Amino acid sequence: MIKKLFLGLILTFIFEGCNVQAHKVSVAAASDLKFALDSVISIYHKQYPTHKIEVTYGSSGKFLEQIQYGAPFDLYFSADVSYPQKLTALGLTLSDVKTYGIGSIVIWSKKIDPNIEKMNALLNPNLNKIAIANPEHAPYGERAKESMMYYKIYDTVKSKFVFGENISQTAQFVQLGAADIGIVALSLALSPNMKKEGGKYYVIPEKSHKPLEQGYVILEHAKNNPNVLEFYNFMASSKAIMILKHFGFTQKETKF
Repeated sequence: MIKKLFLGLILTFIFEGCNVQAHKVSVAAASDLKFALDSVISIYHKQYPTHKIEVTYGSSGKFLEQIQYGAPFDLYFSADVSYPQKLTALGLTLSDVKTYGIGSIVIWSKKIDPNIEKMNALLNPNLNKIAIANPEHAPYGERAKESMMYYKIYDTVKSKFVFGENISQTAQFVQLGAADIGIVALSLALSPNMKKEGGKYYVIPEKSHKPLEQGYVILEHAKNNPNVLEFYNFMASSKAIMILKHFGFTQKETKF
């Protein structure tokens, strides 16, 4: 009797362990989403306490490459909606691409107030290093470059650039003093980590760069995972949208 009970407990443990593992949702997310998505997941777990969401944050462009080569992610959140759209064109997705918000870029510094000189704050001769995300694979870096070219200051300041692998690392450069000023995501400037540093930021006008429309999609790796659709749909809920708005992601207008 005891042996049967013991065996039953072992089998239950193994089954439940496998079930949890199988239903874990693995997410690749643009690093500008770090604080917003962590907050959304915290609320989601209250509604679905047994659903485990595991997020890896990084560069949208690098994730695009990794997913094309078979990286085992279930959901992909990109700072550039065209990236998940490319995966859809390649037949690597299982859902429509949804927009979760439109991002903004800001000039952020602890050394000066960028609101005084606005874009010309980047020309301040007392500032030696300017942090931006690498434009080669980070959408925020691309938009930063576009804005500086729009205001015709790119060639003047490019020798001062310090490149972050993603926008989160770029924010860390200015936050920790490795750069004097930087162009970062509004969502990170609004995060508790950067607020406590006492830096100031200036929102770069949207007219100077292409929109930072951001999107997410279910990937083909999720085909046997029933929990992925729940989280995919939760991201469009009023609770999730409220959190995204709090972190500076504006919502795309619905046209009727």
